[in-house]
Amino acid sequence: QVQLVESGGGLVQPGESLRLSCVVSVSGFSRYGMAWYRQAPGNPRELDAGISSQNTTYYPHSVEGRFTISRDNAKNTVYLQMDSLKPEDTAVYSCNSLRTNSLWSWGQGTQVTVSS
Repeated sequence: QVQLVESGGGLVQPGESLRLSCVVSVSGFSRYGMAWYRQAPGNPRELDAGISSQNTTYYPHSVEGRFTISRDNAKNTVYLQMDSLKPEDTAVYSCNSLRTNSLWSWGQGTQVTVSS
């Protein structure tokens, strides 16, 4: 069973940065596309950033230029560097497979709160 352990969230002010980490316990991690998802209260979960097994990255317009996804295959870890954070970025952030039709069980996520 794949386990996903996210960390790095916190309370920050607008304009500040955070770096999230997600350790993925899966064999052959390097073969998987990975993604970060966010879920704000009352909203559906949405994809925030994706990285393929070939390190091709994808970002929705709302975060492009502010968020950077990366991976370290030697550590089975995917990262999300979040800069210029806005209050509307407040959400629980979780990582999972980039293949939305074959997601693993979700981890606990990590709370990001952006507030002055």
